[in-house]
Amino acid sequence: MKHRVVAAISFVAALGAFALLISTLEAKSSNEQSARLNAYSKFTKVVNTIEKYYVDEVGIDEVIQKALDGMLTNLDAHSSYLEAKQYQEMNIKTQGEFGGLGITVGMRDGALTVIAPMEGTPADKAGIESGDIILKIDDRSTIGMGIDEAVGLMRGAKGTPVTITIVRKGEDKPFGITLVRDVIKVQSVYARTYKDDVLYLRIVSFDKNVAKALKKEISDRKSSVKGIVLDLRNNPGGLLDQAIETVDIFIDKGDIVSQKGRVENENKTYKATRSDSYTEIPIVVLVNGGSASASEIVSGSLQDHHRAVIVGERTFGKGSVQVILPLEGGGGDAIRLTIARYYLPSGRTIQATGVEPDVEIKRISIKEVEDDFEIKEAQLKDHLEAKLGEVSAAPTKKVENTKDENTITDAQLKNDYQLKSALGILRGLMVLKK
Repeated sequence: MKHRVVAAISFVAALGAFALLISTLEAKSSNEQSARLNAYSKFTKVVNTIEKYYVDEVGIDEVIQKALDGMLTNLDAHSSYLEAKQYQEMNIKTQGEFGGLGITVGMRDGALTVIAPMEGTPADKAGIESGDIILKIDDRSTIGMGIDEAVGLMRGAKGTPVTITIVRKGEDKPFGITLVRDVIKVQSVYARTYKDDVLYLRIVSFDKNVAKALKKEISDRKSSVKGIVLDLRNNPGGLLDQAIETVDIFIDKGDIVSQKGRVENENKTYKATRSDSYTEIPIVVLVNGGSASASEIVSGSLQDHHRAVIVGERTFGKGSVQVILPLEGGGGDAIRLTIARYYLPSGRTIQATGVEPDVEIKRISIKEVEDDFEIKEAQLKDHLEAKLGEVSAAPTKKVENTKDENTITDAQLKNDYQLKSALGILRGLMVLKK
């Protein structure tokens, strides 16, 4: 009898606890719903107020479009709202030829910044550099301009000119560079040998052919090659699977990279799978501020596996995953939304921090110029607006491309201190390997 009473009391207590839990969840749900309704109500009131009192007459479609633009771009630098025309243009860019300059850009501290010029393109030949801030495109200021709009202004018919105004560290005033648009066709992998036993591999971007090309170049020379320099400088990234396959060429076990987001099925870990990897060849990887995304996955993963020495400068710091989500019933519009972040094998993220080289070598060997370009993010907009006032006096520069794409010459090494240092470090690794 006593046991029955105890059991009954326990059952009643459990029911009470369950009822309390349900009540708490319902209250929480009710509070969340109330907060959601209040937020929607606030948004509607602001839209109505703008329609009624704003100095210029604006329609509801325009107000909502601006709200959507602001909402997405304020989440992070890589999320954005794509109107139907922008979405179509993006598809054209990924599926066919287009006229452009060959510049990969991103937002850094609110300024339109060159991540990297693509090798062999008009931007590369004109001397555009990683870290340049694009202040104007023809007569349009880029202050407050989104990436998609800026890219749209720079793209155009082959043979047509466009002038971009640059703010560059070390330059007293902004200057203009006039470029002629061309069809952008980029060779993704360049291979050269240095003194017979070193293979120099330059990856321009991670397109669908990179891993296959790398395997072929290494396989063709595996009997003579004793060391590899993998040059990822000014490589803005590309396809994730190609970055993974590139790392897999050089390691035979362990994690390569993982991605984590709020949605569980977006959480993935990519592991080494090749059994015929080149695990014994010493490697030096060259990086700089123009190395982003897939380049950072490759350099960071090889660094975490202690498989390569990373030489150069801290990378750009783009470690997020974006997807394009067409809007159902949205008239062809879409959302580009950040859904996850990349994490290297050690668990560190590259987002906003980049990959720090094992051996830091600046791009130039001369003493860096100290100027007012090193300013705080909060002051950057005012700084750039002040620079706009100097544009009328800005000279137009013309820089000749002096690169030798076929051989690594002594003259090239004199002008490329990072590469010279990388080759020296690789020589040391090759000696230790004997």
